[in-house]
Amino acid sequence: MSQFTETMYDNARRSVRAFITGEPDAPIRQSWAQVHERAGRIAGGLAAAGVGPGDAVAVLAGAPVEIAPTAQAIWMRGASATMVHQPTPRTDLARWADETTAVIGMLDARAVIVSEPFLAAAPVLAGLGLTVLTVDELLAHRAIVPVDTGDDDVALQQLTSGSTGSPKAVQITHANIVANAEAMTAGCDFDIDTDVIVSWLPCFHDMGMTGYLTVPMFFGAELVKVTPMDFLRDTLLWPRLIDNYRGTMTAAPNFAYTLLAKRLRRQATPGQFDLSSLRWALSGAEQVDPLDVADLCEAGAPFGLRPEAIIPAYGMAETTVAVSFSECGGGMVVDEVDAGMLAALHRAVPTTKGHTRQLVSLGRPLDGIDIRVVDEDGAELAARGVGVIEVRGAAVTAGYTTVAGFIAAQDTLGWYDTGDLGYLTETGEVVVCGRLKDVIIMAGRNIYPTDIERAASRVDGVRPGCAVAVRLDAGMSRENFAVAVECKEFRDDEQVRRVQRQVAHEVFAEVDVRPRNVVVLAPGMIPKTASGKLRRAHALALVS
Repeated sequence: MSQFTETMYDNARRSVRAFITGEPDAPIRQSWAQVHERAGRIAGGLAAAGVGPGDAVAVLAGAPVEIAPTAQAIWMRGASATMVHQPTPRTDLARWADETTAVIGMLDARAVIVSEPFLAAAPVLAGLGLTVLTVDELLAHRAIVPVDTGDDDVALQQLTSGSTGSPKAVQITHANIVANAEAMTAGCDFDIDTDVIVSWLPCFHDMGMTGYLTVPMFFGAELVKVTPMDFLRDTLLWPRLIDNYRGTMTAAPNFAYTLLAKRLRRQATPGQFDLSSLRWALSGAEQVDPLDVADLCEAGAPFGLRPEAIIPAYGMAETTVAVSFSECGGGMVVDEVDAGMLAALHRAVPTTKGHTRQLVSLGRPLDGIDIRVVDEDGAELAARGVGVIEVRGAAVTAGYTTVAGFIAAQDTLGWYDTGDLGYLTETGEVVVCGRLKDVIIMAGRNIYPTDIERAASRVDGVRPGCAVAVRLDAGMSRENFAVAVECKEFRDDEQVRRVQRQVAHEVFAEVDVRPRNVVVLAPGMIPKTASGKLRRAHALALVS
């Protein structure tokens, strides 16, 4: 039996902690032993359907109360689980169906497990010749004992954020999960007896599925889990749950904390929530903006939120979840550097004078993970040299499942190229500047789209998190860029012209270059991944 499954099953029997779902309407508290019992019955149904060791199983389910035992049941059968991307109210359903079919075909999935609120998709999937199973049907079977598993067996095939036209899934083994789980719990000083995890993160994203469902289930931790739709319907549900359950740990992308700060100011009264129990509020999955963190701390102060609880982090599906955390209890650390030197000479030179750029330290690498920064020729750079970040270690995937078969992720020495540009400080802390493919190169200067987007977002009327910088003429001798923003007043010509002028002004003040054009769009038009990240390449059609 693999260490992952053996430990998870043992903790299910021993743990006195619980898995709480169903908030806010019908909360259910289950012991991990009850989750394991349900998993056994689902595993019985999977066995009856012919699912066994080495098979791939796709899962389209929305409720954590069903996802947890379903995933565990898949592992009890020695198979791998893939959470397919879930449609949202703004999803193009025809396109989603095509993309989901492509993913299932790529995986060569033995079966697709469907549950509410997606049961309407079952006949469509069955019509494609797929074996479609529902959670209710599977639960009707008798529980069976788990099959034997190995540490090198694939447990999760995590779709990457860009898994659309040409899907790709990161292969996460049992050993990968154990390595990252142990490193993360050490990095956050996790205490099984006192820590309470509160999460609304989507289970089709690595942070939501692996970090905030699989790992707590592995340890038998206290976990309160709701859905992203619950969060979007009522942002204040998040602090309410932290207050009600005395939550100590949570996590979200930068944009969600920005939204929370806005809601606390506009819709909550001081003292309405007590957030003083929160000691670990991880910010990851997208670039952390120091101004947004400062805004959150200010908005959260009347509710007991402590600045030292904010933990910027770095990670990706290819490392199972996490690469680095900032120091536990240390709060956000900002590295202020000379903007011109960073852009022109690719050096992060500390200064507080002149035109500077503030970047957030993402901490030192977790136990078992090595990091280096290399230049375009593959030579390792010294501290504060900006280049491509590479990682290696026991938590790093061996590779991907693709339509063309397996593709390795590591080079011959085990290094994985993250595609991120950044640097290491003198003390070995990681700082990320942006994605290599998104960086705009003008007159030899690196211009980072996050700087442009942050500047555009300062303009009154631009919706928070709804500004995107698009690289134009990429790779040509004279690259340029455009900016698209969402605004509720997109039909008012006078307001549109005002927003365009002010965005151009703010961007020029930030990066010393004017955008070729600024486009004002209706809310919901800027393309984003299922987990909320900007899809800059897909925004090109909106500005050209």
